[in-house]
Amino acid sequence: MIGSGSASFEMVRHLTDVLPLMPAPRWVRNMVQPIAVRDALHYLSRAAELSEPAGGRYDIGGPQAHSYAELMQLYAQAAGIRRPKIIALPVLTPWLAAQWVNLVTPIPRSLAIPLVESLQHDCVVRSRAIDELIPPPSEGLTSYPQAVHLALDKIKADAVETSWAGAHPVSAPGESLPSDPQWAGRRVYVDRRERETTATPRQLFTVISSLGGENGYYSLPLAWKLRGVMDKLVGGVGLNRGRRSRSRLALGDVVDWWRVEALDEQRMLRLRAEMKVPGRAWLEFSFEPRGDHLLYVQRAIFFPRSLAGRLYWWSLVPFHGIIFTSMARSITRDAERLPIEQSASPAAAAPADPPRS
Repeated sequence: MIGSGSASFEMVRHLTDVLPLMPAPRWVRNMVQPIAVRDALHYLSRAAELSEPAGGRYDIGGPQAHSYAELMQLYAQAAGIRRPKIIALPVLTPWLAAQWVNLVTPIPRSLAIPLVESLQHDCVVRSRAIDELIPPPSEGLTSYPQAVHLALDKIKADAVETSWAGAHPVSAPGESLPSDPQWAGRRVYVDRRERETTATPRQLFTVISSLGGENGYYSLPLAWKLRGVMDKLVGGVGLNRGRRSRSRLALGDVVDWWRVEALDEQRMLRLRAEMKVPGRAWLEFSFEPRGDHLLYVQRAIFFPRSLAGRLYWWSLVPFHGIIFTSMARSITRDAERLPIEQSASPAAAAPADPPRS
């Protein structure tokens, strides 16, 4: 299924964008008949409107079949980039190919393996019996190159409404961050940074809600990238999962290896970690009045699991002083520089009470 936010589309897009020379399994020559999201929705919505019940299995697909190699070549042509040279190798197993997809694309290993395993077989329309029940769209089915253009236009316009990452949480903790009184009797580590700022709540929230993705984390980008690669190597989601939108956040949205757990544009944003760590972790940004200014508070919170969790935290403590101090300084500085009339309200979520220490 081809559309902005589709896991299959994102896999093709990132592989083609990153790799000029692409070693691939020999089944990269297998055939597939991709369908644009708008056409899939056409069939699904019309199925709900049928006057008579209909049972059976019906194939849907685009107007033309392509090999997986052709999908990447056609994507490159639509995106206006150089066409990758694809070399089919007989020795690349599905497991090895999935590891490669996990490292090069935002798709995590848990999703890359079933995706890659499905590529070993042709996936083409065998019967157009669906057309007897539901006629194709009046303007005709969308071609693969046209579907790619439409998806890229949505990404460029920052108008992606849904994403595979939001639908497939990876190793997400089962419950939200407990309030501080519940911490009694258990080990918790907190890195807290405070700064007074002349920025308004709108200015501050505009900056903190743009964290991640293309904007990064306002401190030591190389260190964040290295940590993302390490997470990918152990089967985590890594940093390049990105964001649904460059400027807007909603509850449940993905921000790289974080997920938005709570936000209130007047006082806070809390992100829950979905990276591979020996414990549970959150990153929280809040602000409150302090005289004529605001007090900006930034907390990294970690509940360690076993000795490994404690060793993990203390191994990172020397870097926290640099990374989190720089982050707090850069966020408040950029917020103060942001013209008030240009700082928009990018959130769409209900308020949530932040935990207090």
